[in-house]
Amino acid sequence: MAGGMDSARLVEAAFREAMAAAAATLARGLDPVVAGAAAIRGAVARGGRVFVFGNGGSAAEAQHFAAELVGRFQRERPAMAAIALTTDTSILTAVANDYAFDRIFARQIEGLGRPGDVALGISTSGRSANVIEGLAEARRLGLVTIGMTGGDGGPMADAVDIHLNVPHQTTARIQEVQLMLLHALCALVEQE
Repeated sequence: MAGGMDSARLVEAAFREAMAAAAATLARGLDPVVAGAAAIRGAVARGGRVFVFGNGGSAAEAQHFAAELVGRFQRERPAMAAIALTTDTSILTAVANDYAFDRIFARQIEGLGRPGDVALGISTSGRSANVIEGLAEARRLGLVTIGMTGGDGGPMADAVDIHLNVPHQTTARIQEVQLMLLHALCALVEQE
């Protein structure tokens, strides 16, 4: 029975930590979420696209977010143009091989991005070089840049137009709250 009690405590600690991370994010204010949703709505209304990217769990979150925009979140509505830049293995491996892994998102933004589109980079640390380079290329081309980070935001905090930050240090807790933020963006975008 002792093992079961230790397991229950572990799960309870994870829940409490996640709630604390969400509360800390909420305490920072939700203006960046509202601004991010407005940027996405504006881009889509003008016929633009949303490019989303990240590594590992952040790549999964990017794909999840793009799926919510193209499919639907909670309401029936027209599909929105969203592309997860993490899904085409031929592009990813060719660019990583021919240029560098740090260029896998920047090269796609260079080829697909247009002024007024939105680039949303996700990194729990805010230090992922390929995400930072993708956002830099997006800025150079006139896209609206949104960065979603954890911790202190790293270099991404100052490299984007709109910064959504989860002020926590544990990757799992950051990703859990980032998913809440992504769902909040979806809800706000669908509201229109």
